[in-house]
Parts: sequence; structure tokens; C-alpha cells
Amino acid sequence: MGLRINDTIPNLTVTTDLGEFSLHDFVGDSWAILFSHPKDFTPVCTTEFSAVAQLADEWEKRGTKVIGVSVDGVEDHKKWKGDIESFGGATAGFPIIADDGLEVSKAFDMLPAEAYLPDGRTPADSATVRSVFIIGPDKQLKLSMTYPMTVGRNFAEILRALDGLQTSLGKGVATPANWVSGEDVIIPPTVNNEDAAAKFGEFNAVLPYLRFTKEPA
Repeated sequence: MGLRINDTIPNLTVTTDLGEFSLHDFVGDSWAILFSHPKDFTPVCTTEFSAVAQLADEWEKRGTKVIGVSVDGVEDHKKWKGDIESFGGATAGFPIIADDGLEVSKAFDMLPAEAYLPDGRTPADSATVRSVFIIGPDKQLKLSMTYPMTVGRNFAEILRALDGLQTSLGKGVATPANWVSGEDVIIPPTVNNEDAAAKFGEFNAVLPYLRFTKEPA
């Protein structure tokens, strides 16, 4: 069965280019983003890892750790980081899991249990390892996205989604379509009007079930 939203992520012990540790220890009391790739030294993945490196300050602002996964070994990861940093102009200080045994890819349901890496493999042999998992401090999966090999991920959207999760879970609200931090939020239907006024102050009831209020401080 696949990993679903609000499931606790598996507490695997992983080997990375920055050492060995358990996933739960890595997350600790922080938010975390695990982003996966089917192979080192591939064009789209290199641009994505560079984008993650360039956003180091943004991850830190949000109390979020990032960790990569690629189904190659540690030595390849270390060499690949040279390309990542050269292209992106930023230090790739995050760890990359060496998932050459496919343990993480299978545990997170990116590959079927019978999958294996053939000799002379190409990225197509692990094509579905192109996912993003946002994990809360409770070690539970909060959001996941899976992309095809040919479409680079939009990390502005991943930041936006992270902001939405931290706002909704931390402040007891929901966020509308295309919301960005600082815009009005939605009062959940489970909160009646009297309680909404007491908790949020003024609000705008566009529909009986759709009420907007300022983002709580």
C-alpha cells in the first residue's frame, strides 16, 4: 500500500554523501522535504538540485530541512554535486541519499516491490522516482507531488505549498486557490460564525460556507 497523507514516514536508516542517519532523526522537530531523482548526472535533475541549493535561505526561514534521493551511490553523489554547484552558483549543503538498493524508493511507493536496477541502466528504469514529499515535525506526510522525467519541478510552488501547510496547520485555517503568504485565508466550515468572530475578528462571508479573513499573525 502506498504512503498516504497523514501516514508516518518509514524510519529508514539511510546512507548519504554527508553520513548515515535515520530519517526520523533527520527530520527531528523540523519540517522536511524529501525530493527524489532517478539518476545522477542527468539534465533536468541537475537544474532542480541547483534550484534547491539556491533556496537555502528560504528553507531556513521556514524551519525546513531538505534531503535529496537518487538511485546512485555516494561517490557519484559527491562528484555530481560539483556539477550542481557549478550550474547553480550555490553550495549544495543538503544530503543526498544513496538509494542504489531502492529501499527508500520502494518504501515511499515510487517503485514497485519487484523493481531492480539492471546493468547499463538508464533513468527510464527508475522513471517514477521523480517525487516531492513534504513532511511535518510529527514525521507525517503532509503533501506529495510526482512529476514525469521531462518536466522540471517548480520550486516556487513547493515553497508556496509549504507556506500553505505551515499556515493552515499552525493557525487553524485553510488557503484558497493560488494563495501566497500574506493574502486572506479561509475559515474552516467546522468553525461557526460566532466562534469565527471570536477567534479571527472580522471576516467576509462570500457564501455561507466560504468565509475569508486576514491571515492570523
